Amino acid sequence: MAFSFEELQVYQKALDFSVAVISSIDDFETPRRHYRLIDQLEAACTSAPMNIAEGKGRYSKKEFKHFLYIARGSLYETVTLLQIFKKKAWLKEEKFLEIYRDAEEISKMISGLINSLHT
Repeated sequence: MAFSFEELQVYQKALDFSVAVISSIDDFETPRRHYRLIDQLEAACTSAPMNIAEGKGRYSKKEFKHFLYIARGSLYETVTLLQIFKKKAWLKEEKFLEIYRDAEEISKMISGLINSLHT
């Protein structure tokens, strides 16, 4: 792997998570008139791995931690949007739970990485 962020397991999982969320959009049972919310979901889910990558490229642990906090916030935003879609019955419960469990795991990994960076 060419970039150091690619070696981070949390980055790899967040990247796979983003792909899974984007793939699930095709299964949404919505009249597709809520493009803004769908766009926001795509932005939020891709923001997590992008912020992990960007933070890893920074020059200090403090900056890296800052971007990890943003990544975790984006993950939480993704989960919130998915909860909205589930409540609207656009996202099936089984798919929601699968994605939700992945989000929980990634959140714990990000928090663990943040805690490991205390100086």
